[in-house]
Formats: sequence, structure tokens, C-alpha cells
Amino acid sequence: MNHDVAYGMWIIVAFNIGIFLFFIISFLIPKGRAEWRSMGVVTAFLIALFSEMYGFPLTIYLLSGWLGDAYPVLQPYSHKFGHLWVVVFGGSTFAWAVVMGLSLIFMLAGYTLMSKGWRQVHGAHGQLVTDGVYSFVRHPQYTGLFLVIIGFLIQWPTFITVIMAPILLYSYRRLSHSEEQKMYKLFESDYAAYAKDRPLFFPPMSQWKNFLTVSITENTEIKNS
Repeated sequence: MNHDVAYGMWIIVAFNIGIFLFFIISFLIPKGRAEWRSMGVVTAFLIALFSEMYGFPLTIYLLSGWLGDAYPVLQPYSHKFGHLWVVVFGGSTFAWAVVMGLSLIFMLAGYTLMSKGWRQVHGAHGQLVTDGVYSFVRHPQYTGLFLVIIGFLIQWPTFITVIMAPILLYSYRRLSHSEEQKMYKLFESDYAAYAKDRPLFFPPMSQWKNFLTVSITENTEIKNS
């Protein structure tokens, strides 16, 4: 069981926290106290996530007493056989590949939405943005952040991050409410008319394909121009 110890790598923990936090802050630059407070929740989520991913596998360790009898493949200090989904599916390499692939799809979609939302807002120079990804939801950058968080939860579920995810969602729900009050004051009836038919974060299921397609194709057009 000790032949594949893949933890205690705190330098890698710090590196991953830093690199992912850098990318998120690049598109969601905090400006006020409320935004910094919400970003603090994101930071705490990343610390909890990568501390278990490369530091100490707290969740799988706490579950090992129960899982050990039901799932003999369990090796708490191995990255593959200490991974909750892989253990549940009997140590299957296919399960590992599916989980990693699915989580990557969510995270790439999330970063793409954050990038597109950032480009549109900064390209508008203070004007109201209602096209592109903003034609589907009022806060597509936060939608992107939530998709990244879902991707992380799929890739490496832990007790702490599962508990923190709804707290993070609530934090950004409150932040979006504060931001919208400013938008109503700035754009008055124009924003009211726009917001009336647009959900806050998540479009109807029938619109998700177009929502993500617009984000990807417009980002590609910007890069090629």
C-alpha cells in the first residue's frame, strides 16, 4: 500500500492553487470588498481541493474504514486507487479516463465563458452588453466559474469542497444582486428590459448548446482576427 505514495507534495499544492487562482482572477478581477470576499471563498475552495489532491487525502482516509471492506482495490495513498470514483468503480482505468475527461470538458467550457464574458464587457467600454453570451444569461462569467467548480467536484470530490460549493454559489448570488442594483441605476429601463427575459446564471437546457457554441465560435473569431 505504500509503494505508490502520491501525497505530501505541498509545493505542487501551492503551485496549483496559484496557477488556477491566477486564471480565475484574470477574468474575474475583484474591485470592491464584496468581490474580494467572494474571491476569498473561491480561494478557500481551491486550497481545500488541492490540499486533498496532493497534500493529504482526508476524504478517502476517513472513508477507508468503510470502503476497505466493500472495495478491496482501495489504496488511500495512491492517486489512482485512492480516487473516490475509481475505487467505487472497482479500480477501472476506463472510469478514471471518463471522470477526468468529463471534468476537463466542464472546466474548459467554464474558462471559455469567463474569457468571452470578460472580452465583451471590456470591449463595450462602459456600455450595456446584451449580445453574445450575455444574450443567454445576465452573468455568464459567473456561470463559467460555476462550471469550473463543477468540473473540480467531478474530478476530485471531497467532503470539504462538496460543502463549500453551495456556499460559493450563494456568495456569488449575493454579489450578482449587488452588481445588478448598480446596473439598474446606470442603465435604468434598458437594463430592466434586458434582465426581464434573461436568467441570472443558467439558461434553459434547450439553450445550452447555443450558449456554449456562441462562446467558442466568438472566441475563435477574436483570436483569428
